Amino acid sequence: MSDKITNLTAETFDELVGAAEGPVLVDFWAEWCGPCKMIAPILDEIADEQGDNISIAKVNVDEANEIALRYQVMSIPTLLVFKDGEVAKRMVGASGKAKLLEDIAEFL
Repeated sequence: MSDKITNLTAETFDELVGAAEGPVLVDFWAEWCGPCKMIAPILDEIADEQGDNISIAKVNVDEANEIALRYQVMSIPTLLVFKDGEVAKRMVGASGKAKLLEDIAEFL
């Protein structure tokens, strides 16, 4: 995993997402989720290439299910873009790098 990706917990989520200067893309995932594993390297690449424009973070739904429930994450992977501490965009399911970059272009 890229050193530019932050793992969030129930204890750190509000502080890190709420205090972020710019947009934060949060990946809700689980170890047992195949599609989550497919997009992990894509998120690593985006973190390395676009880290100055958007922060990337991950929430393991098995370890922080209260966060997943708060944001009504019903299937994974779910990617939420937060801006000023509020959800600005929701994407559900795995997609390729080009599609993901297109989906988050307004935040870059």
